[in-house]
Amino acid sequence: MKTKTLKKNKVNVITLGCSKNLFDSEVTMTQLQANGFEVEHEAKQDDSEIVIINTCGFIDNAKQESIDTILRYAEAKKDGQVDKLYVTGCLSERYKEGLENEIKEVDAFFGTRELPKLLKTLKADYKHELLGERIITTPSHYAFLKISEGCDRKCSFCAIPLMRGKHISTSIEDLVLQAKNLAKKGVKELILIAQELTFYGLDIYGERRLPQLLQELSKVEGIEWIRLHYAYPTGFPMEIIEEMRTNPKVCNYLDIPLQHASDNMLKAMKRGATRSKTTKLINDVRQLIPNIAIRTTFIVGFPGETRADIEEMKEWIAEMRFDRLGVFTYSHEEDTSAYELEDDVSEEEKQARAQEIMDFQQGISLSLNEQKIDKTLKVLFDRVEGGYFVGRTEFDSPEVDNEVLVSTENNFLRVGDFADIKITGADDFDLYGEVIDEKN
Repeated sequence: MKTKTLKKNKVNVITLGCSKNLFDSEVTMTQLQANGFEVEHEAKQDDSEIVIINTCGFIDNAKQESIDTILRYAEAKKDGQVDKLYVTGCLSERYKEGLENEIKEVDAFFGTRELPKLLKTLKADYKHELLGERIITTPSHYAFLKISEGCDRKCSFCAIPLMRGKHISTSIEDLVLQAKNLAKKGVKELILIAQELTFYGLDIYGERRLPQLLQELSKVEGIEWIRLHYAYPTGFPMEIIEEMRTNPKVCNYLDIPLQHASDNMLKAMKRGATRSKTTKLINDVRQLIPNIAIRTTFIVGFPGETRADIEEMKEWIAEMRFDRLGVFTYSHEEDTSAYELEDDVSEEEKQARAQEIMDFQQGISLSLNEQKIDKTLKVLFDRVEGGYFVGRTEFDSPEVDNEVLVSTENNFLRVGDFADIKITGADDFDLYGEVIDEKN
């Protein structure tokens, strides 16, 4: 029995996982709205007739969060608080059959590339003329721009190719059109995302064309920052760095997941890299752009990882002094080549190693932040929170990196605007500053 009145043709879209999933949800919402549906993203009121859950299947924690969310809304459907429940995204792509058997309340499951099929189920048409149009769920001054889908790499630990398929680039023309439409909505920062940025263009142009894409996106009026996420280190094309060095709109920021420092682990992970080759790459990048911010991620607890491997990782982190660093614990994923290995590091030990690395990085981050005191930086402000205007420099991506905090007392700023900020203080992961008085 229904306990409340549901709004007919209202859809609540819930997104779990990474920015690529968020991009997909925004495209889905745009298509639904064009078909006459009322759409909300992660609605605060449970009054939607239809719920669509865009799931993540990357690692164990993400999979569990997705399952828990599906079960929550399955119970809501039983109680009459939801009429139709649909599941899409990576978890659905990978485990569709099992999920269908286990969670009968879900009306249908869809894979990562089945948006037209999902729309058809809702008696909606996929509108090709909407190319370039997108509802954005981020603050209106920045947006993610997915430049390609899938991945052709063969990392032994990674299940993403199983869920996202092979690498497929979006044309430069289509991406420029998307950027123009985003700029019309007030977007000032484009965050380029892909599973593998450096492969961009290989499949449709026969050569890598990320530098050319950056040049074309830079011509879009209103776009002031372009940020690069997820570049693979092996065979890294230095033309990207040259374009970053010479193009003022491309942020001096690179997200390049390196995963480990030990050659034994890198070989087992099938990364096609060694510590010495990666060290040379990072040094070459910094030689071209001395003030570049490099963000990376590591995996701890991979099968066979020893105490010596962790010490080598810490030694390398101390040597390289990465600006931003995150750590994942290894997840033993079915149908990956690493699944054939014994998952011989306990979950407790994996967590302890991850915390050890983050504690180690904390001191490096503080030292690097303290070097910014008394410097003036250009900051884009994202929100007001806890008595502060909260923003980011070109060296920081939203939600995952450092932030700049400026007191709301005696400072006047607007969310979505840039301002020159003098840094007056620093802690482990944040900077504090004040507005430069332009009259002086």
